[in-house]
Amino acid sequence: MARVSPLQFFGHLSWLDGRPLLDTIEPYRRTIFDEALFTFDDERPRFNRVLAGRAKKNWKTTDLVLAALYRLLAWHSPQGNDAAIIANDEGQAADDLELTKKIVAANPILAREVDVRKKEIGRRDDRGRLVILPARDVIGLHGKTFLFVGYDEIHGYRDYDVLEALAPDPTRLDALEWITSYASIYNTPGAPLFDLVQAGKRGDDPRLYCSWYASDHTTDDALRGDDVTPEQRANPSMASWNNPGYLEQQRRRLPTHKYRRLHLNLPGMPDGTYFDAERVLACTVTGRRRLGPRPDVRYVGFVDMSGGSSDDAALGVAHHDATTGRAILDHVEPQAGRAPFNPREAVRKFAATLRRYGVSQVTGDRYAGETFRADFADHGVTYNVCRLTKHQLYEWLEPRVNAGEVELLDVARLQEQLLGLVARGSKIDHLPGEHDDWINAACGALWACNVAELPDDFTRDAEFYGERLSLGDQP
Repeated sequence: MARVSPLQFFGHLSWLDGRPLLDTIEPYRRTIFDEALFTFDDERPRFNRVLAGRAKKNWKTTDLVLAALYRLLAWHSPQGNDAAIIANDEGQAADDLELTKKIVAANPILAREVDVRKKEIGRRDDRGRLVILPARDVIGLHGKTFLFVGYDEIHGYRDYDVLEALAPDPTRLDALEWITSYASIYNTPGAPLFDLVQAGKRGDDPRLYCSWYASDHTTDDALRGDDVTPEQRANPSMASWNNPGYLEQQRRRLPTHKYRRLHLNLPGMPDGTYFDAERVLACTVTGRRRLGPRPDVRYVGFVDMSGGSSDDAALGVAHHDATTGRAILDHVEPQAGRAPFNPREAVRKFAATLRRYGVSQVTGDRYAGETFRADFADHGVTYNVCRLTKHQLYEWLEPRVNAGEVELLDVARLQEQLLGLVARGSKIDHLPGEHDDWINAACGALWACNVAELPDDFTRDAEFYGERLSLGDQP
């Protein structure tokens, strides 16, 4: 049987307003359909997973529905053409189903081939059906074998449970996953969208088709030039809006962190974030990843150690600038390699870094002090215990960020962890499953360099500042 390409199939269809469907599909979207759905290695489709990411209002859901209808109706598969679209919730599932029904209603050629039911579209020849469900209902689909599974917006996925539940049947060489989303608030390894984007950037999965449009990165060569604005890079369908002031309106109306995630396709942060995103960005020195040691500067260090099983260990180095009065973060580093790791090797690495900055003492929490005090001592570094909890450190940092009294490094993981802190009851903490090791080390170092600069006769509040700490190389 001759294969029908997606563009051939769409060429017979109309859009909701009666226009030819192809006239509404921009060239970049046509390329995605053609390459992702109609590229072959011999008889086998080249790609079995598609990642299509761009900012809001760029036809992602429409393309997902069109791809599902193509696989349901125009693709010949001996094992049938069952397809599924998985939405985030009931509301989104209803919207996706409504769009699908409208496309069918606008095209008599489709209406003759399918029956429209409550939560699905079924082929009248019983060769397949398209079900559209919220993610929470996927348990009812376990054991099914699908030709096509589409995921509409996975930015809220924190684990692989849903993806694993609907993993493609390995006996079906033409099975396809189509994943669409804008950026996630869970921008850490282990979160599906983060891992997928990284795999797309590396290019080491030959069966993954990655199409990504964000203000800081795109797979589209036509939008990589210096003359392309961040908004243009993240919104390749901008010209179709017929509303040139839309993004500027959104910028004025939305908090910065939401605008960045929704309309620039940059990782965002959860609701209830404790630190103000605009203030954090204002304190971040663009392009500064690290400041090397200088002989005329007195540095301090702070460690957030771990047992090595899951959480990272991290070291922060900072100094106080007497001219500006700011606490300046110079360096943050984790242990070598990822967890699990040998924490004593982390101590060795951190001690070497501290020596480069001329620091012979380091501060950290009581757990690490009791566990690793001797290990640091073996490398000539004295470990001082900080009585402040991480909650108190965050409380100390927040007004200084708001006042612009600190300078932060332009390090993605550091910013993500800082903006991922939320007020949970009476405490400030990260969300379950997230991490805070980098920001703990950075925040502790910034606090420590300020404490170190206090006059010797300053009377510290015992409850807030804890023990008198000898930080850095005291004069």
